Amino acid sequence: IARHRNVHSCLWFCANNVALDATATMKNTSIVNPTNQMITFLRFTEDDLSLLTDWLHRPHVIQWWSGCDVAPDLESVRRKYRPRMVSTSHIKPYIAYLDTEPLGFIQSYVAVRCGEGWWENEVDFGILGIDQFLCDGTRLSQGLGSKMVNAFTQELFTDPSVTTVQTDPNPKNARAIRCYEKAGFQAVREV
Repeated sequence: IARHRNVHSCLWFCANNVALDATATMKNTSIVNPTNQMITFLRFTEDDLSLLTDWLHRPHVIQWWSGCDVAPDLESVRRKYRPRMVSTSHIKPYIAYLDTEPLGFIQSYVAVRCGEGWWENEVDFGILGIDQFLCDGTRLSQGLGSKMVNAFTQELFTDPSVTTVQTDPNPKNARAIRCYEKAGFQAVREV
């Protein structure tokens, strides 16, 4: 897991994943990178389902995203992500944009409400988890993932009730772990 704390550090546990932790002051809803490109986030809508389905079929996404070797079809994506589009959902999906071009998918969720064996001992409703990927495999290893994560984390911390942002990369996904480190997260331990 990776944690990004607004106040102070702590340990976290997640089966078969790496734990990360970091501290930062977060104020902006988007960031401008050195080439003057802005990263912004728009809430995921019904119109994004086909786009997400396409992205979930890309080899660099299949490798790490779903934990299986087969990408879901449009109907499966619709069943999974449509409930997340309502304002009362504890999972909030977004499409990230680099200027006007789609950059990737990113979501936050209230860790305490996750269920299915995740975060069972968590009691702080201010802890948010994040998951994300870049949509274009040719854009990997260019610093865009860490910029996207950093901008999104900054946006999440504009809400004063958010105490921690954490993530749980696969311990074999060195690129993702490096992305989180560059975005200000620190590894706590593998659990």
